[in-house]
Amino acid sequence: LTWLLKEPSFTQAQVSVLFLLIFSVGLWLTEAVPPFSVGLFIIAFLAYSLGYEKFTDTPVDIKIYVNTFSNSVIWLMLGGFFLASAMTKTKLDTDVIKLTMKVCGSNPKWILFGFMLVTMVFSMLISNTATTAMVIASLMPLLLKLGKESAVGKGLILGVPIAATTGGMGTIIGSPPNAIAVGALIDAGHQMDFVKWIFYGLTVAVVLTFLSWCVLVKLFMKNAGPVSLDSSNSPVTVIPTDFRIKRLTVFIILLVTLVLWLTSPIHFLTASAVSAVPLVFLPLAGILNGEDIRAMGWDTLILVAGGLALGTGLQQTGLLDLYAGRIAILEVNHVVFFFLLAYATMFFSNIMSNTATATVLIPLGMAILPEYSTEIAMIIGLSASTSLFLPVSTPPNAIAYSTGLIDQK
Repeated sequence: LTWLLKEPSFTQAQVSVLFLLIFSVGLWLTEAVPPFSVGLFIIAFLAYSLGYEKFTDTPVDIKIYVNTFSNSVIWLMLGGFFLASAMTKTKLDTDVIKLTMKVCGSNPKWILFGFMLVTMVFSMLISNTATTAMVIASLMPLLLKLGKESAVGKGLILGVPIAATTGGMGTIIGSPPNAIAVGALIDAGHQMDFVKWIFYGLTVAVVLTFLSWCVLVKLFMKNAGPVSLDSSNSPVTVIPTDFRIKRLTVFIILLVTLVLWLTSPIHFLTASAVSAVPLVFLPLAGILNGEDIRAMGWDTLILVAGGLALGTGLQQTGLLDLYAGRIAILEVNHVVFFFLLAYATMFFSNIMSNTATATVLIPLGMAILPEYSTEIAMIIGLSASTSLFLPVSTPPNAIAYSTGLIDQK
């Protein structure tokens, strides 16, 4: 493909990066190797092919590619990982689930509403994969009681991964494509803070989750009778004092972090700078230890770092501007172009990594219509969280499918 697409005017660096783009997308599309390993390959390839005279006629400083590991987006996501791990370790997340089970009552549609709402909210703050696993685990006794043929059971188990996916749109840390979009905007000199993203992302998340709930109720729960969660028979456990203190500490750190994120226009601290609160105080308070840190989603961070490096390589070598200029000549109305990008993102996100999709399409879209950079980055970032079609499209889908209680169709 590189040999077919390259042109006589291409520099050696442009040919190398074009090959890297095609090869990386091919690996992400086929999942021949783990996605994060592609991220590492991208960084190494760029460092050698663009940084050393043996591989290129015009070597450049490779810091811009290698330093993506210290990008503000990485620190922001890492802060989210620390909070998620602390909430799980102190069982704050399961308490919310138990409360939901008590509040929902026995009407299936309100049980579905409660669990989709909880899933949506948690997915804005912690991994949607972890959220799905947690919520489905709490629902399993009811799902097993209802059986595989139950329409109510189908509605409940479908609602969780849908809400996890839509909920991830709500905040910058909710989904890697959101962070990719923000990183691209910051690199291009555009302002995007935690509050500004929430203003748009939360609106989309709430609307899509509500619409999904309405559809699931209509399809599976129209004439359903009451069901019982049987939560009243669970034994009451006594929580030790030291564990209570740890839970209170996590709650305070979570609250302070959220408040600082939401008030960034007042104190002018960036979202990544605020992430220092959980990063520093959760280990200092003894909430997280070395084992907890090692168990975090480092593979996701490596994938995002590689994606940022690929986007930078496409920009620095001028490939993006070249192809963007040719597409821009078509004079397609910008609104039509928004829709084309959105649906292209949705399609590719269902068959390959949504992080990889956002990595490739966001810089291209921003280069084609630079005057609409913010709109394009957010449209692609949010559209990348619509990978709901297949069990393998996202980990939450796979978790729901792995219960064996729902067919692929």
